[in-house]
Amino acid sequence: MIHRATMKRHITSSSRLCMCVLFMVLLSETITNALVKLPANKTIPAIIVFGDSIVDAGNNDDITTTLARCNYPPYGIDFDGGIPTGRFSNGKVPTDFIAEELGIKPIVPAYRDPTLKPEDLLTGVTFASGGAGYVPFTSQLSGGISLSQQLKLFEEYIEKLNEMVGEERTKFIIQNSLFMVICGSNDIANTYFALASVQRQYNVDSFTTLMADKAQSFAQKLHEYGARRIQVFGVPPLGCVPSQRTVAGGPTRSCVGRFNDATKLYNAKLSANLDSLSRNLRENTLIYIDIYDSLLEIILDPQQYGFQVVDRGCCGTGLIEVAVLCNNYTADICPNRHDYVFWDSFHPTEKTYKIMTGKYFERVLNKIF
Repeated sequence: MIHRATMKRHITSSSRLCMCVLFMVLLSETITNALVKLPANKTIPAIIVFGDSIVDAGNNDDITTTLARCNYPPYGIDFDGGIPTGRFSNGKVPTDFIAEELGIKPIVPAYRDPTLKPEDLLTGVTFASGGAGYVPFTSQLSGGISLSQQLKLFEEYIEKLNEMVGEERTKFIIQNSLFMVICGSNDIANTYFALASVQRQYNVDSFTTLMADKAQSFAQKLHEYGARRIQVFGVPPLGCVPSQRTVAGGPTRSCVGRFNDATKLYNAKLSANLDSLSRNLRENTLIYIDIYDSLLEIILDPQQYGFQVVDRGCCGTGLIEVAVLCNNYTADICPNRHDYVFWDSFHPTEKTYKIMTGKYFERVLNKIF
């Protein structure tokens, strides 16, 4: 006769096996056909994202203390079903396109989405939050989810994976997944250049050093959690973003040179810091990703990419509307969104993001492995 405790262990073990098989089946159903061919015997099981509004997919939706949310029309007008999802765009954001082209899944959902399914965890989520920055004060200012809080959510995510598929499979997912960190724009635009008190405390050199050191520290923490394929993105040319042209571009709303200079200085320091960290950790897949040139190329030669308007957003006047100012009650939208590089006064359109994703794969794919 089988001992009751032994039988209980057998049933528990069998249950875990069944759950594991179930989740593997569910996982296989979520995978799309890859448009990007990976090297033989290489896999990317999930894409895990941290950062700010560029890659937020709705983590701020229920945070009533922040204005950095967009879970209302006209945001999402070109998303599947025309539904606002909390993405700061008319449609998809860069990490959605990257996940789709890698064959992982069509979109990367927000971790805090109340409709998130268990199988979504297996292929990755975004912890990014609109308004977040490397400098803690930036996130405090916006009321968004700070990077340190995003890491705590990531710890919770790891625990959930362990419960679902066990420690060994969880370790495999973390080690082989693509970790993407897209942050820094708010630090420069909304903290440094927007606040005289910060400029009195730091000059551009010391502030960008602070940012780059914080970014390096964040990448190192991800490595300590077991991440090995880590990509940290630079900041785009903020001086050419419509809202910054309006605020500091003068009567002609030209690109703001000092904003772009600060951005380039930060990007150079970030790249150097990540190179140093990569050498120290002996991890050649911890890399810096440039998006400054990718977006600037589009802004400087829009017709080549099928754009007509580069200095205004599609929403409202396009001069200043972003987040709460871009809404169905006070802001009309442009009739042809494909003509615009920017959706609102701070964030590119889905079309721009898709073009930038193509540039990303042209320049970066070989570095992933």
